[in-house]
Amino acid sequence: MKKNKKLREASAVRGRQSACSFTGHRPAKLPWRNEEGDLRCLALKARLRAVTESAILEGMEHFLCGMAEGCDLYFCETVLELKERYPHITLEAALPCPSQADKWRAATRERYHALLARCDYETMVSEKYAPGCMQRRNRYMVDHSSLLIAAHDGVPGGTRSTIEYALRRGVSVVDIPIG
Repeated sequence: MKKNKKLREASAVRGRQSACSFTGHRPAKLPWRNEEGDLRCLALKARLRAVTESAILEGMEHFLCGMAEGCDLYFCETVLELKERYPHITLEAALPCPSQADKWRAATRERYHALLARCDYETMVSEKYAPGCMQRRNRYMVDHSSLLIAAHDGVPGGTRSTIEYALRRGVSVVDIPIG
């Protein structure tokens, strides 16, 4: 696991008790796919903002995001927007591997890199893509938080596995329904 210098220096400041991670679906599992102007997507983003702001008001200061397409990028944008109002909070990009965004559409890749540049910290959990690196990234986030915010519709997959792992680890879960 590779952490940048800034992250290593700050690790003593952040603690699991004041950290919150996120899991959510990629566009293929969202009813609106990539149509972010859809009213259901706008409603999800509003609920995500409300839940994230509530977490800040309850003492969460560090946020971890897996930077996947879809809900992860919504969460990243939400935290960055809230940093303007709550400058003490930090955002860590937890990346599964360096090639995470390589095969994405150009516009999404540009969005990803622009957001990544604004994160306070970056952790790369695998030096290259390997089976299981996404799950390893998810477990890293859960293991470093006391709260997991989940945008989930109940279907099996990585989001549900992450929720189940968090519950086994004693991490609180706030579920935001999709749709």
